[in-house]
Amino acid sequence: MATRGMLIVLSGPSGVGKGTVRKAMFQDQQRDFVYSISMTTRQPRPGEVDGVDYYFRSKEDFKREIADDGMLEYAQYVDNYYGTPLKYVNQTLDAGKDVFLEIEVNGAMQVRKKCPDGVFIFLTPPDLSSLKQRIKGRGSEDMQTIDKRMHKAVDEIKMMRQYDYAVVNDTVPNAVQRIENIIESEHLRVQRVIAQYEKMIGVGEK
Repeated sequence: MATRGMLIVLSGPSGVGKGTVRKAMFQDQQRDFVYSISMTTRQPRPGEVDGVDYYFRSKEDFKREIADDGMLEYAQYVDNYYGTPLKYVNQTLDAGKDVFLEIEVNGAMQVRKKCPDGVFIFLTPPDLSSLKQRIKGRGSEDMQTIDKRMHKAVDEIKMMRQYDYAVVNDTVPNAVQRIENIIESEHLRVQRVIAQYEKMIGVGEK
């Protein structure tokens, strides 16, 4: 049986660039982890593809998944639902593959309770003004929605203490390199590899 994979959770305030950083990480085909696509009820943004960026579903379909206990986590954010389908994540981890989640802060806290051995990374903006410019640069939201997201972002940044690592997204290549360094180090933690070595030397065998 394969050693169970590691769950990697990337989170942070809306507009910080989680999706951009995640896409940059997965451009290298040699990286040995699997991206778990989130489900959402929001409308696709220009260029987003169903089943690639998100699973875009109706609110009725999403609520049905919740009722069937089919979500690892979910949250309602600015009038839309976001969440992670549970079955695919468990199957992939059991196959020995690392799973990479890119999710909102509230969802990450749900995963923290269910999967405390995961690696939780908080992506931060260099400052609040740059975060506001990123949100405005999308061109898909009015000022009222932008202000609502900024207030929410401040509350989310306060939750950083619940994570294992904080990575500043000053530039995408820098953020990617920092996250890769974290993942590499986590794979070397004694508690993640000790069982393999105990088996090698016969600990626990009669």
